[in-house]
Amino acid sequence: MAMLDEPLYPIAILIDELKNEDIQLRLNSIRRLSTIARALGEERTRKELIPFLSENNDDDDEVLLAMAEELGVFIPYVGGVEFAHVLLPPLETLCSVEETCVRDKAVESLCRIGSQMKESDIVDWFVPLVKRLAAGEWFTARVSSCGLFHIAYPSSPDMLKAELRSIYGQLCQDDMPMVRRSAASNLGKFASTVEQSHLKTDVMSMFEDLTQDDQDSVRLLAVEGCAALGKLLEPQECVSHILPVIINFSQDKSWRVRYMVANQLYELSEAVGPETTRSDLVPAYVRLLRDNEAEVRIAAAGKVTKFCQILGPALAIQHILPCVKELSSDSSQHVRSALASVIMGMAPVLGKDATIEQLLPIFLSLLKDEFPDVRLNIISKLDQVNQVIGIDLLSQSLLPAIVELAEDRHWRVRLAIIEYIPLLASQLGVRFFDDKLGALCMQWLEDKVFSIRDAAANNLKRLAEEFGPEWAMQHIVPQVLDKMNNPHYLYRMTFLHAIALLSPVMGSDITYQRLLPVVINASKDRVPNIKFNVAKVLQSLLPIVDSSVVEKTIRPCLVELSEDPDVDVRYFAHQAIQSCDQLMISG
Repeated sequence: MAMLDEPLYPIAILIDELKNEDIQLRLNSIRRLSTIARALGEERTRKELIPFLSENNDDDDEVLLAMAEELGVFIPYVGGVEFAHVLLPPLETLCSVEETCVRDKAVESLCRIGSQMKESDIVDWFVPLVKRLAAGEWFTARVSSCGLFHIAYPSSPDMLKAELRSIYGQLCQDDMPMVRRSAASNLGKFASTVEQSHLKTDVMSMFEDLTQDDQDSVRLLAVEGCAALGKLLEPQECVSHILPVIINFSQDKSWRVRYMVANQLYELSEAVGPETTRSDLVPAYVRLLRDNEAEVRIAAAGKVTKFCQILGPALAIQHILPCVKELSSDSSQHVRSALASVIMGMAPVLGKDATIEQLLPIFLSLLKDEFPDVRLNIISKLDQVNQVIGIDLLSQSLLPAIVELAEDRHWRVRLAIIEYIPLLASQLGVRFFDDKLGALCMQWLEDKVFSIRDAAANNLKRLAEEFGPEWAMQHIVPQVLDKMNNPHYLYRMTFLHAIALLSPVMGSDITYQRLLPVVINASKDRVPNIKFNVAKVLQSLLPIVDSSVVEKTIRPCLVELSEDPDVDVRYFAHQAIQSCDQLMISG
């Protein structure tokens, strides 16, 4: 009897836990559905588990979301593709719930299952489900149905296709704005499955209905569909059907719609081709760059460089550059920041003369902007300008501004400059670097902010890697070692950290001759924090120096530290001694 009852045991646990008041137990149970299905076998999963889930009217969204996700990968547990249709009823129920994320996940799972089903099963099971949802009394079902048409349509016979197109057209004119929104956002997917002949008639009429909707939330989703539809149509069709809509949308009374146009305009320009872009889209784009809403200007400013690439230098200078000059002194810092993040890319498009004449003054004004993000966005893209105008001009025009930023009162600005120093160093070359930026790099080691000091130490290591140990021996090491006598222990800790970072780059000999004596000397410091950092540094030097140095110099120092009155110093000294022992054993 016990043997017979055993297979029932997992389903019994599931049912008990699914009805449990504790949401965590219900969730765990749902997430173990695949394990339970394997225990039950395919037939009992189809006949008992799935019907049970269909009837399960759990009211917790988290449980329903987990169920929608699990069912999407359940085909193997019900006996493969030929039985996939048994998974549709519980997901159909989930498509009608109130919580959006549950519905979205149920639609996603239905699409995953539908894409694996046989064509005949789609016609027999999937299409009726889509029709039922589309005719649902409650708007949530109709919202969900819009996301399923692109799966149902390709496998359907012609009469059924005509019916599906007609139903989708009705959804585009639904009384509820949420349904029309869903129809608008899914139109691109549906259109990609519709035949060319119907695309120009049925789908374009749906699109026109949506573009004239009185709700701006529907219209802005229709804008998204413009780019998708544009790619499906021939260029001349695109110009006659999509272009007027876009031009119209760029002057829409709702700023959200205009914002969407600004975001999508570049993709649309690809669909209509360069000629039409130059003649028709540029005026619309210029309007958006001068829009009275900052959000629209931000979106448009972010596309400046891409647009200039399509237009070429002459048109870019004529139409776009005047707007760029205006935007560089825009009242919104976010607009200036968006512009700063892309404006450097204009230099290769405009060429050397126009960059020097027109863009450099704009770069300089943005480099001196009061908002840190604007300045950072310019610094991070300097290499693009360097390729166009050359290092001499770049250094004369922009470097004074960079040096000014290196002493900025905002520590995050100083930090960003430090992070770009190795990049600047590789672009400027060693001679130039020594003249202009070398002193700054040392100055940062004594900054008031720890993050700056830490970044400055890492910066020295990256510079030593860039210019080589000999350069570092001449320009970095002596200055770092001199500073070890700084009266403030926090700065002495920074220099210790810098020594630890430089050692692997400098190699065994210099570490032994120049760096190690300074570290050993620091072990006599009166501040415990310095002493335990000495123990850490000595531990990091073990792989770099010879084993004889470890035994004669490093170990005695660590032994001395291991007897220090301070508990932390003793702890780190013991850690380092253990590393010494392991090194000797492995060596």
